[in-house]
Amino acid sequence: MPAQRPRGVSIQDVARAAGVSRQTVSNAINAPHKLRADTLERVTALIEEMGYRPDQSARSLRSGTRRVIAYTTPETDPDNPNALMSGFLEAMVAAAGEAGYRILLVRPRPGQSKARALEDVIAARTADAILLSDVLEDDPCVDYLHETGFPFAVFGRTRPGMPQAWVDVDSAQAMIDMVGLLTSHGHRRVAYLGTSAALPWLRHREAGFRIGMRRFGLVGHEAFVDGLDEVMAVTRDLLNRSPRPTALVLDDDWLAPGAYAAAQAEGLTVGVDLAVTGFNDMPYTRLLQPALTTVRLPLRRIADALVSRLLQSVEEGTPPEAGLLLAGDPVLRASMTTVA
Repeated sequence: MPAQRPRGVSIQDVARAAGVSRQTVSNAINAPHKLRADTLERVTALIEEMGYRPDQSARSLRSGTRRVIAYTTPETDPDNPNALMSGFLEAMVAAAGEAGYRILLVRPRPGQSKARALEDVIAARTADAILLSDVLEDDPCVDYLHETGFPFAVFGRTRPGMPQAWVDVDSAQAMIDMVGLLTSHGHRRVAYLGTSAALPWLRHREAGFRIGMRRFGLVGHEAFVDGLDEVMAVTRDLLNRSPRPTALVLDDDWLAPGAYAAAQAEGLTVGVDLAVTGFNDMPYTRLLQPALTTVRLPLRRIADALVSRLLQSVEEGTPPEAGLLLAGDPVLRASMTTVA
Protein backbone atom coordinates (compact mmCIF):
# COMPACT_ATOMS: atom_id res chain seq x y z
CA MET A 1 0.00 0.00 0.00
CA PRO A 2 1.55 3.38 -0.99
CA ALA A 3 2.63 5.63 1.84
CA GLN A 4 0.49 8.64 2.62
CA ARG A 5 1.78 11.67 0.78
CA PRO A 6 3.43 14.15 3.16
CA ARG A 7 2.13 17.69 3.13
CA GLY A 8 4.20 20.79 2.51
CA VAL A 9 7.10 19.18 0.64
CA SER A 10 8.88 21.85 -1.38
CA ILE A 11 11.27 21.79 -4.30
CA GLN A 12 14.00 22.89 -1.90
CA ASP A 13 13.32 19.82 0.30
CA VAL A 14 13.80 17.51 -2.67
CA ALA A 15 16.93 19.35 -3.79
CA ARG A 16 18.43 19.08 -0.31
CA ALA A 17 17.65 15.35 -0.04
CA ALA A 18 19.12 14.66 -3.48
CA GLY A 19 22.15 16.87 -2.97
CA VAL A 20 21.39 18.90 -6.08
CA SER A 21 20.20 22.40 -6.92
CA ARG A 22 16.59 23.56 -7.22
CA GLN A 23 17.18 23.95 -10.97
CA THR A 24 18.17 20.29 -11.26
CA VAL A 25 14.89 19.24 -9.61
CA SER A 26 13.01 21.58 -11.94
CA ASN A 27 14.81 20.05 -14.95
CA ALA A 28 13.86 16.55 -13.80
CA ILE A 29 10.21 17.61 -14.07
CA ASN A 30 10.23 20.00 -17.02
CA ALA A 31 13.33 19.18 -19.08
CA PRO A 32 14.53 15.64 -18.24
CA HIS A 33 16.67 15.52 -21.40
CA LYS A 34 19.05 18.04 -19.77
CA LEU A 35 20.06 15.61 -17.00
CA ARG A 36 22.34 12.59 -16.93
CA ALA A 37 20.45 9.32 -16.66
CA ASP A 38 21.71 8.52 -13.15
CA THR A 39 20.88 12.01 -11.85
CA LEU A 40 17.42 11.94 -13.41
CA GLU A 41 16.70 8.51 -11.92
CA ARG A 42 17.82 9.56 -8.42
CA VAL A 43 15.91 12.86 -8.41
CA THR A 44 12.76 11.32 -9.91
CA ALA A 45 12.78 8.57 -7.28
CA LEU A 46 13.01 11.15 -4.49
CA ILE A 47 10.22 13.24 -6.01
CA GLU A 48 7.94 10.19 -5.88
CA GLU A 49 9.16 9.03 -2.46
CA MET A 50 8.72 12.45 -0.84
CA GLY A 51 5.43 13.12 -2.60
CA TYR A 52 6.51 16.43 -4.08
CA ARG A 53 4.09 17.93 -6.60
CA PRO A 54 4.89 21.22 -8.36
CA ASP A 55 2.42 24.06 -8.04
CA GLN A 56 0.90 24.05 -11.51
CA SER A 57 -1.00 27.28 -11.00
CA ALA A 58 2.13 29.16 -9.93
CA ARG A 59 4.10 27.70 -12.81
CA SER A 60 1.36 28.73 -15.25
CA LEU A 61 1.43 32.28 -13.94
CA ARG A 62 5.22 32.49 -14.33
CA SER A 63 5.36 30.96 -17.81
CA GLY A 64 2.04 32.23 -19.15
CA THR A 65 1.11 28.68 -20.16
CA ARG A 66 -1.53 26.22 -18.94
CA ARG A 67 0.52 23.17 -19.96
CA VAL A 68 -2.58 21.86 -21.73
CA ILE A 69 -2.99 20.58 -25.29
CA ALA A 70 -6.55 20.59 -26.60
CA TYR A 71 -7.42 17.70 -28.92
CA THR A 72 -10.49 17.71 -31.14
CA THR A 73 -11.36 14.03 -30.98
CA PRO A 74 -13.03 12.49 -34.04
CA GLU A 75 -16.57 11.27 -33.55
CA THR A 76 -16.99 7.53 -33.09
CA ASP A 77 -19.76 5.07 -32.28
CA PRO A 78 -19.59 4.12 -28.57
CA ASP A 79 -20.96 0.67 -29.47
CA ASN A 80 -18.28 0.21 -32.15
CA PRO A 81 -15.32 2.40 -31.12
CA ASN A 82 -12.36 3.14 -33.36
CA ALA A 83 -9.53 1.09 -31.83
CA LEU A 84 -6.90 2.88 -33.90
CA MET A 85 -7.82 6.35 -32.63
CA SER A 86 -8.18 5.02 -29.09
CA GLY A 87 -4.59 3.84 -29.34
CA PHE A 88 -3.53 7.21 -30.71
CA LEU A 89 -5.22 9.02 -27.81
CA GLU A 90 -3.45 6.78 -25.30
CA ALA A 91 -0.12 7.49 -27.00
CA MET A 92 -0.80 11.23 -26.94
CA VAL A 93 -1.70 11.23 -23.24
CA ALA A 94 1.54 9.38 -22.46
CA ALA A 95 3.73 11.61 -24.64
CA ALA A 96 2.16 14.81 -23.32
CA GLY A 97 2.43 13.61 -19.73
CA GLU A 98 6.15 12.95 -20.10
CA ALA A 99 6.55 16.56 -21.25
CA GLY A 100 4.53 17.86 -18.29
CA TYR A 101 1.39 18.57 -20.31
CA ARG A 102 -2.19 17.30 -20.13
CA ILE A 103 -4.64 16.52 -22.92
CA LEU A 104 -8.00 18.32 -22.98
CA LEU A 105 -10.59 16.57 -25.15
CA VAL A 106 -12.77 18.89 -27.20
CA ARG A 107 -16.01 17.97 -28.94
CA PRO A 108 -18.37 20.52 -30.55
CA ARG A 109 -21.79 20.96 -29.01
CA PRO A 110 -24.75 19.74 -31.08
CA GLY A 111 -25.04 22.01 -34.08
CA GLN A 112 -21.67 23.65 -33.42
CA SER A 113 -18.84 23.46 -35.94
CA LYS A 114 -15.38 22.24 -34.97
CA ALA A 115 -13.91 25.63 -35.81
CA ARG A 116 -16.37 27.33 -33.44
CA ALA A 117 -15.50 24.83 -30.69
CA LEU A 118 -11.82 25.72 -31.16
CA GLU A 119 -12.73 29.40 -30.99
CA ASP A 120 -14.31 28.75 -27.56
CA VAL A 121 -11.14 26.97 -26.35
CA ILE A 122 -8.93 29.85 -27.45
CA ALA A 123 -11.26 32.51 -26.01
CA ALA A 124 -11.39 30.73 -22.64
CA ARG A 125 -7.59 30.38 -22.59
CA THR A 126 -7.90 26.79 -21.46
CA ALA A 127 -5.10 25.43 -23.68
CA ASP A 128 -1.68 26.41 -24.99
CA ALA A 129 -1.97 24.57 -28.30
CA ILE A 130 -4.40 22.51 -30.34
CA LEU A 131 -4.01 19.09 -31.94
CA LEU A 132 -6.03 18.07 -34.98
CA SER A 133 -6.47 14.66 -36.59
CA ASP A 134 -8.50 13.25 -39.50
CA VAL A 135 -7.72 16.45 -41.40
CA LEU A 136 -9.12 16.73 -44.93
CA GLU A 137 -8.06 19.02 -47.77
CA ASP A 138 -9.24 22.61 -47.26
CA ASP A 139 -10.09 21.77 -43.65
CA PRO A 140 -11.83 24.80 -42.03
CA CYS A 141 -10.13 24.11 -38.67
CA VAL A 142 -6.69 24.43 -40.26
CA ASP A 143 -7.76 27.64 -42.00
CA TYR A 144 -9.14 29.08 -38.76
CA LEU A 145 -6.05 28.25 -36.67
CA HIS A 146 -3.78 29.60 -39.39
CA GLU A 147 -5.69 32.90 -39.39
CA THR A 148 -5.54 33.23 -35.60
CA GLY A 149 -1.87 32.28 -35.35
CA PHE A 150 -2.67 29.96 -32.45
CA PRO A 151 -0.14 27.09 -32.06
CA PHE A 152 -1.36 23.80 -33.50
CA ALA A 153 -0.16 20.53 -34.98
CA VAL A 154 -1.84 17.93 -37.17
CA PHE A 155 -1.86 14.14 -37.29
CA GLY A 156 -2.26 14.05 -41.04
CA ARG A 157 -1.13 16.70 -43.52
CA THR A 158 -1.86 20.32 -44.30
CA ARG A 159 -1.81 21.72 -47.81
CA PRO A 160 0.99 23.95 -49.16
CA GLY A 161 0.71 27.52 -47.95
CA MET A 162 -0.53 26.39 -44.52
CA PRO A 163 1.69 25.86 -41.44
CA GLN A 164 3.52 22.55 -41.87
CA ALA A 165 3.44 21.41 -38.22
CA TRP A 166 2.14 17.99 -39.20
CA VAL A 167 3.17 14.38 -38.66
CA ASP A 168 1.86 11.53 -40.76
CA VAL A 169 2.51 7.94 -41.74
CA ASP A 170 4.20 7.52 -45.10
CA SER A 171 1.32 5.42 -46.40
CA ALA A 172 2.51 5.49 -50.00
CA GLN A 173 5.94 4.13 -49.10
CA ALA A 174 4.35 1.52 -46.84
CA MET A 175 2.32 0.28 -49.80
CA ILE A 176 5.39 0.28 -52.06
CA ASP A 177 7.18 -1.80 -49.44
CA MET A 178 4.22 -4.19 -49.17
CA VAL A 179 4.25 -4.76 -52.94
CA GLY A 180 7.99 -5.35 -52.67
CA LEU A 181 7.41 -7.88 -49.89
CA LEU A 182 4.92 -9.75 -52.06
CA THR A 183 7.42 -9.70 -54.93
CA SER A 184 10.10 -11.18 -52.67
CA HIS A 185 7.68 -14.04 -51.97
CA GLY A 186 7.34 -14.77 -55.68
CA HIS A 187 4.06 -12.96 -56.44
CA ARG A 188 3.65 -11.44 -59.91
CA ARG A 189 -0.15 -11.13 -60.14
CA VAL A 190 -1.39 -8.78 -57.43
CA ALA A 191 -4.88 -7.26 -57.07
CA TYR A 192 -5.93 -4.21 -55.03
CA LEU A 193 -9.17 -3.75 -53.10
CA GLY A 194 -9.75 -0.23 -51.85
CA THR A 195 -12.34 1.98 -50.21
CA SER A 196 -13.93 4.59 -52.45
CA ALA A 197 -14.17 7.24 -49.69
CA ALA A 198 -12.31 10.43 -50.68
CA LEU A 199 -9.93 10.38 -47.71
CA PRO A 200 -6.33 11.58 -48.19
CA TRP A 201 -4.69 8.65 -46.42
CA LEU A 202 -6.57 6.15 -48.61
CA ARG A 203 -5.50 7.98 -51.76
CA HIS A 204 -1.88 7.90 -50.54
CA ARG A 205 -2.12 4.12 -50.13
CA GLU A 206 -3.67 3.73 -53.57
CA ALA A 207 -0.92 5.83 -55.15
CA GLY A 208 1.77 3.83 -53.35
CA PHE A 209 0.31 0.56 -54.62
CA ARG A 210 0.42 1.79 -58.22
CA ILE A 211 3.98 3.03 -57.85
CA GLY A 212 5.00 -0.33 -56.38
CA MET A 213 3.33 -2.24 -59.18
CA ARG A 214 5.21 -0.21 -61.81
CA ARG A 215 8.50 -0.38 -59.94
CA PHE A 216 8.44 -4.15 -59.62
CA GLY A 217 6.92 -4.77 -63.06
CA LEU A 218 3.79 -6.51 -61.79
CA VAL A 219 0.37 -6.89 -63.37
CA GLY A 220 -2.97 -6.73 -61.60
CA HIS A 221 -6.44 -5.29 -61.24
CA GLU A 222 -8.05 -2.77 -58.89
CA ALA A 223 -11.54 -2.51 -57.45
CA PHE A 224 -13.23 -0.24 -54.90
CA VAL A 225 -16.17 -0.61 -52.53
CA ASP A 226 -18.50 1.91 -50.89
CA GLY A 227 -19.42 -0.23 -47.89
CA LEU A 228 -19.08 -3.51 -46.06
CA ASP A 229 -21.96 -5.18 -47.88
CA GLU A 230 -20.10 -4.92 -51.20
CA VAL A 231 -16.79 -6.46 -50.11
CA MET A 232 -17.52 -10.12 -50.74
CA ALA A 233 -19.07 -9.68 -54.20
CA VAL A 234 -16.41 -7.25 -55.42
CA THR A 235 -13.60 -9.47 -54.10
CA ARG A 236 -15.05 -12.53 -55.84
CA ASP A 237 -15.11 -10.56 -59.08
CA LEU A 238 -11.45 -9.60 -58.59
CA LEU A 239 -10.47 -13.22 -57.93
CA ASN A 240 -12.16 -14.32 -61.15
CA ARG A 241 -10.36 -11.88 -63.41
CA SER A 242 -7.67 -13.07 -65.79
CA PRO A 243 -4.94 -13.57 -64.91
CA ARG A 244 -6.17 -14.68 -61.50
CA PRO A 245 -4.25 -12.88 -58.75
CA THR A 246 -2.11 -14.80 -56.28
CA ALA A 247 -2.16 -11.88 -53.83
CA LEU A 248 -4.75 -9.35 -52.69
CA VAL A 249 -3.71 -6.01 -51.17
CA LEU A 250 -6.36 -4.26 -49.05
CA ASP A 251 -6.21 -0.54 -48.26
CA ASP A 252 -7.69 -1.13 -44.78
CA ASP A 253 -7.94 -4.06 -42.38
CA TRP A 254 -11.74 -3.80 -42.15
CA LEU A 255 -11.97 -5.29 -45.65
CA ALA A 256 -10.21 -8.50 -44.58
CA PRO A 257 -13.12 -10.57 -43.15
CA GLY A 258 -15.14 -10.09 -46.34
CA ALA A 259 -12.10 -10.82 -48.51
CA TYR A 260 -11.42 -14.03 -46.57
CA ALA A 261 -15.05 -15.11 -47.03
CA ALA A 262 -14.85 -14.36 -50.76
CA ALA A 263 -11.70 -16.46 -51.12
CA GLN A 264 -13.36 -19.34 -49.32
CA ALA A 265 -16.41 -19.07 -51.61
CA GLU A 266 -14.06 -19.35 -54.59
CA GLY A 267 -12.47 -22.49 -53.17
CA LEU A 268 -9.23 -20.69 -52.19
CA THR A 269 -7.43 -20.91 -48.86
CA VAL A 270 -5.91 -17.66 -47.61
CA GLY A 271 -2.30 -18.25 -46.64
CA VAL A 272 -2.04 -21.20 -49.05
CA ASP A 273 -3.63 -20.31 -52.42
CA LEU A 274 -3.93 -16.57 -51.88
CA ALA A 275 -1.88 -13.99 -49.95
CA VAL A 276 -3.86 -11.17 -48.33
CA THR A 277 -2.44 -8.00 -46.77
CA GLY A 278 -4.11 -5.13 -44.92
CA PHE A 279 -3.32 -1.75 -43.37
CA ASN A 280 -3.58 -0.39 -39.77
CA ASP A 281 -3.03 -3.59 -37.72
CA MET A 282 -6.38 -3.46 -35.94
CA PRO A 283 -6.67 -5.81 -32.93
CA TYR A 284 -8.89 -8.35 -34.69
CA THR A 285 -6.33 -8.96 -37.45
CA ARG A 286 -4.47 -11.34 -35.12
CA LEU A 287 -7.65 -13.34 -34.60
CA LEU A 288 -8.39 -13.97 -38.26
CA GLN A 289 -7.58 -17.44 -39.58
CA PRO A 290 -4.92 -17.10 -40.80
CA ALA A 291 -3.70 -13.95 -39.02
CA LEU A 292 -3.46 -10.98 -41.38
CA THR A 293 -0.22 -9.53 -42.72
CA THR A 294 -0.60 -5.76 -42.41
CA VAL A 295 1.02 -2.39 -41.70
CA ARG A 296 1.12 -1.07 -38.14
CA LEU A 297 0.99 2.67 -37.54
CA PRO A 298 3.82 3.82 -35.20
CA LEU A 299 1.40 5.61 -32.87
CA ARG A 300 3.89 6.27 -30.06
CA ARG A 301 6.47 7.74 -32.44
CA ILE A 302 3.74 9.86 -34.02
CA ALA A 303 2.59 11.13 -30.62
CA ASP A 304 6.15 11.93 -29.50
CA ALA A 305 6.78 13.89 -32.70
CA LEU A 306 3.50 15.80 -32.41
CA VAL A 307 4.16 16.80 -28.80
CA SER A 308 7.69 17.88 -29.72
CA ARG A 309 6.34 20.08 -32.51
CA LEU A 310 3.65 21.58 -30.31
CA LEU A 311 6.17 22.41 -27.60
CA GLN A 312 8.46 23.96 -30.20
CA SER A 313 5.63 26.30 -31.18
CA VAL A 314 4.48 27.05 -27.62
CA GLU A 315 7.75 27.31 -25.72
CA GLU A 316 10.13 28.50 -28.44
CA GLY A 317 7.71 30.37 -30.67
CA THR A 318 9.12 28.76 -33.82
CA PRO A 319 6.72 26.38 -35.58
CA PRO A 320 8.29 23.66 -37.75
CA GLU A 321 9.03 24.58 -41.34
CA ALA A 322 8.23 21.18 -42.85
CA GLY A 323 5.98 18.22 -42.16
CA LEU A 324 7.32 14.88 -40.96
CA LEU A 325 6.62 11.49 -42.53
CA LEU A 326 7.19 8.38 -40.40
CA ALA A 327 7.56 4.87 -41.77
CA GLY A 328 4.83 2.32 -41.12
CA ASP A 329 5.85 -0.98 -39.54
CA PRO A 330 5.18 -4.09 -41.68
CA VAL A 331 3.74 -7.00 -39.70
CA LEU A 332 4.31 -10.34 -41.42
CA ARG A 333 1.77 -13.01 -40.47
CA ALA A 334 0.38 -16.27 -41.82
CA SER A 335 -1.79 -14.70 -44.55
CA MET A 336 1.41 -14.23 -46.59
CA THR A 337 2.19 -17.02 -49.07
CA THR A 338 5.22 -17.89 -51.16
CA VAL A 339 4.79 -18.65 -54.85
CA ALA A 340 7.24 -21.14 -56.27
